Amino acid sequence: QVQLVESGGGLVQPGGSLRLSCAASGSILSSNIMGWYRQAPGKERDKVATITSWGTTTYADSVKGRFTISRDNAKKMVYLQMNSLKPEDTAVYYCYFFQSISTYWGKGTLVTVSS
Repeated sequence: QVQLVESGGGLVQPGGSLRLSCAASGSILSSNIMGWYRQAPGKERDKVATITSWGTTTYADSVKGRFTISRDNAKKMVYLQMNSLKPEDTAVYYCYFFQSISTYWGKGTLVTVSS
């Protein structure tokens, strides 16, 4: 089992920045994928960004050039630096972890972009 705890959400004005963090604990293998998904009200949960344990990243087209995902394997942490935030980025952001055949989710952290 793997447990995930997110932090860093909140209210920010359009054009602002936020940094999300996710701490993983439990039975973690050396090969895994961590990342972030988000779910806006009335919409499905969509991938934002992922990063493998060796550093390969993927991004949704809607966040490319604005968001940056990174990780610290020693600390078992994944981060999402979000810049130039837009109102359409408003959503609950979920930490994602995949290893072997299992997927784990955090409880989510709310990001609200509004003036």
